[in-house]
Amino acid sequence: MSESAIRSILEQHGRLSTPVTELEAASDLYNAGLTSLATVGLMLALEDEFDIEFPDAMLSRQTFSSIEAIQDAIEELQG
Repeated sequence: MSESAIRSILEQHGRLSTPVTELEAASDLYNAGLTSLATVGLMLALEDEFDIEFPDAMLSRQTFSSIEAIQDAIEELQG
């Protein structure tokens, strides 16, 4: 699983006001313009791309707060 794949999905579905290319892996995605509504689209795209399903316990702002956090969550789900 690559950070570039997450960045690509984020670029397509995140509706960010800051270009994904300008974000660090630890940058706060909500400060970059991610909304609750965009998070749903992002989550669905990530589930499709990585063949995972986010459990209810992971459906929090913290899980999608940064590229790093998303990457950690995906790695945990792929076990």
